[in-house]
Amino acid sequence: MYILGINAYHGDAAAAIVRDGELLAAVEEERFNRVKHCAGFPAESVRYCLRAAGVGIEEVEHVGVSRDPSAHLHKKILFAAGRAARQGAIATRGELGEWGTGKGEVSSREAGEGISDFGLRNADLNTAPHLDPAVDFETTVDLEKAPNLGAVAGLETTTADETSAVPGDNGNGGNGDGGNAQKGGGIFAQIKDRLGNAAKVRDLRGDLAKALGVSKKSLKAQFHNIEHHRAHLASSFYVSPFERAALLSIDGFGDFVSTMWAVGEGNSIKVLGQVEYPHSTGIVYTATTQFLGFPHYGDEGKVMGLAPYGRPRFIEEFRDIIRTEVRGQFRLNLDYFRHHAEGVDMSWDQGSPVIGRIFSDEFARVFGPARVPGAPLTEREQDIAASLQQRLEEVGFHVLNHLHEQTGLTDLGLSGGVAYNSVMNGKILLNTPFRRVFVQPAAGDSGTAVGVCYQIYSQVARAGVPAGVEQSVRLRSDGDEISESSGEQGINGPQTNSLRYVMQGAYTGPEFTSGEICRELQASNLQFEMYTDEDVTKHAARDIADGLVVGWFQGRMEFGPRALGNRSIVVDPRRADMKAILNERIKKREPFRPFAPSILEERTGDYFEQSHPSPTMLMVYQVRPERRAEIPAVTHVDGSGRLQTVSREGNLRYYQLISDFNELTGVPVVLNTSFNENEPIVCTPRHAIDCFLKTRMDVLYVGNQAVRRGPGTGDGGPIGEPTTFE
Repeated sequence: MYILGINAYHGDAAAAIVRDGELLAAVEEERFNRVKHCAGFPAESVRYCLRAAGVGIEEVEHVGVSRDPSAHLHKKILFAAGRAARQGAIATRGELGEWGTGKGEVSSREAGEGISDFGLRNADLNTAPHLDPAVDFETTVDLEKAPNLGAVAGLETTTADETSAVPGDNGNGGNGDGGNAQKGGGIFAQIKDRLGNAAKVRDLRGDLAKALGVSKKSLKAQFHNIEHHRAHLASSFYVSPFERAALLSIDGFGDFVSTMWAVGEGNSIKVLGQVEYPHSTGIVYTATTQFLGFPHYGDEGKVMGLAPYGRPRFIEEFRDIIRTEVRGQFRLNLDYFRHHAEGVDMSWDQGSPVIGRIFSDEFARVFGPARVPGAPLTEREQDIAASLQQRLEEVGFHVLNHLHEQTGLTDLGLSGGVAYNSVMNGKILLNTPFRRVFVQPAAGDSGTAVGVCYQIYSQVARAGVPAGVEQSVRLRSDGDEISESSGEQGINGPQTNSLRYVMQGAYTGPEFTSGEICRELQASNLQFEMYTDEDVTKHAARDIADGLVVGWFQGRMEFGPRALGNRSIVVDPRRADMKAILNERIKKREPFRPFAPSILEERTGDYFEQSHPSPTMLMVYQVRPERRAEIPAVTHVDGSGRLQTVSREGNLRYYQLISDFNELTGVPVVLNTSFNENEPIVCTPRHAIDCFLKTRMDVLYVGNQAVRRGPGTGDGGPIGEPTTFE
């Protein structure tokens, strides 16, 4: 049985395919069209997944997308009605000059007075039907049988990645502010503005047929809409090594929810709680990122890298911005934000997402003027970043500790855009009772394509359960004895996942034969040397030890944002000047951003203060003080490193490269950064060659083939023409 999962109509469009529970392929659209965080429909990704599986679309039995317009429908309608009414009242009173400003303006505080969690008056919510979040995973609405209901459900928010939060998305490449609808045009104008969004999600069959050049009638698969956060949860459990685990999905917004936690066991997941619109940790991080002068989609990682340079002297202000509540809940002080009252401009289409300003004028009142992009960074920006990061961690651990109290479990599956915050992830074992953590390698929205596949697969696996018999998912309150997993086992300990497939790495993208590689090299008139499997890592290790910048293109491309040794640039971490060299020659990044170490898994404890495996570079640990001078190029200003632990089982060739470097130098660590220059990570040999030729990389290894530049490399001098190895 083949299942195709799709993330579409917003950032990081992607596709994945599963055969009988085995993940065959997963890839982001940006790797093919070279547009960072590409939105829209992932046509190239779908075509690649079918090729990798060796099947045509007619052989696929199930197709799903990580959007469900019917999810939380009544809350979406109530929120839209409330906002339209408020905006209409504001517009009327503004024309009459009743706000005392002379300009008809209203503050967020005034607009939100008496407003509940959903931007509605509490009296309105009292009349809404109650929805218990602890419901079975498959409570859905068939949109084909209820098209009008699905259309109204387009009044939704969608999720962005890297802790981005993008409410009000219309999903059709237009402006998400809804035009006049956002300026008091009324609920019907807002509904009309959202119809395109809902229609796109409901017409997945049409977009898929168009992408593949077939008729809609030829698609025999059953189509599914999977709620966004439930797809995230599935992506962190069903491919984890855990038979039973606590689960947390935390990001911006998706299907009106920002955070959802659950427990997974066997082939079932039970949702235990959630935080709904307009409250979101992702909103806070994205808004602050914009305020600090980093306006682009995905810039939140820059602020995470800036935070160690500052002091958290604004922590009390951020505790006011986002407040924790009982039972794992949190809420925003909406005075600081625009999304709930005004909406936010955004563009999705097939290009890179563009997000309008989320923070309100209250930020400037409290912190001073927003930084202009490109302006010098001051102590203020560093301290704001440090305070933001500390508060995110406090809120995250608040939710996680509540989740542990509910479940009693010590295995954790983590997903959602905020799960890309590797600094927070690296402190989970130090600040919560959890002992093993699996972070979905593509924790952001692209990973929901995988989650869609496995959510559908789990439904099929449970199809034989007799009607009326609910599969048990045990909690601490059930009186079970909860076994404590040893932290020393890490995620590579005993694997008991009943669905069998465990995502040990993220190597699910395209790969290329030696013949294909050689043809591309010859087409570029490049001379090259061919090595045996044993010799290629030895030669590359020697080049790294000699201080050369090495492009390393091997095997299947990684899924998710991290280069994990197959599409990497690899250099010597012992050289303190290597950060500057990489930035000058290739990366052109801000100097405050750190580079990552890749280390032999069994040596992790020798160099870092924690030893839990981090195979997909989504944990930050402290480097042992006595080791920091040994690997300065990968030690951040606060003594930390965002490490990748490399095992033989996970990536044999990369493991051998680091082992050979260790044999030469006595250091089982290399510096690993993504193979790109201000573009998506390279996918094909052609991409790798182009990047090599336009940058000042010294050596390019593509499979067993290697190309070296001529005289003048390695010393900052002029670059010579590529030549053969001696």
